[in-house]
Amino acid sequence: MAHFDFKPDADAASPLYLQLAQALARAIAEGRFQADEALPSERQLAEDLGLSRVTARKAIERLAEQGLIQRKRGSGNYIRPRLEQPLTRLSGFSEELNQRGFVPGSRWLFRGFAAAQPDEQLQLELHAGERVARLERQRLADGVVMAYELSALPESALPDPEAVGASLYGHLAKLDRAPVRALQHIRALNADARLATLLEVPAGSAVLFITRVGYLADGRAVELTHSYCRSDYYDFVVEMKRD
Repeated sequence: MAHFDFKPDADAASPLYLQLAQALARAIAEGRFQADEALPSERQLAEDLGLSRVTARKAIERLAEQGLIQRKRGSGNYIRPRLEQPLTRLSGFSEELNQRGFVPGSRWLFRGFAAAQPDEQLQLELHAGERVARLERQRLADGVVMAYELSALPESALPDPEAVGASLYGHLAKLDRAPVRALQHIRALNADARLATLLEVPAGSAVLFITRVGYLADGRAVELTHSYCRSDYYDFVVEMKRD
């Protein structure tokens, strides 16, 4: 078992199982348990910490309710990969995962050119008939599908879509065309059958739908990306201050 200390607070108002769940949640957030690592069983937790199995079971159930662990029948409880992404910093998917110790990956569905759709013409300020470089892929963290993503860029900004590897922003940086600012809109929706298959979730599952338009320093729009993110793996965080 990963190093884990738990000292019950006899004076606390919260019940023992909740104290344990909170301590385990902190340990997960601090990286003492890795993504896809098996959480100790309720029996092992109870024995190692000197608690009842009922307390351990209720703590594990609370972690499952919070989406921190995934229960696999006949196998055990596993730490869910989870990406906490701040809304005040412009960064790519691969960059965020690397900073948190995950291994980013892409499962490509399409890389090539296509005629710009009306919304792409509008957002990227293109003329009718212009082509875009289109990238369609599933985004993975440690082999787990986290999101489905569809990006469109002006052909002049991305003349060779096939050359894009794991990181679009990393590739654009090499071309000196990486966005320096972006506008992002987030809303919730329920996954239809196709989207559910792509995200490997049940149909009707809640999904975060994110639209991002990235801009160069001179104000030109260089990227339009639609991302469909699994809500059980994604958290978005923003710091707010009162004047």
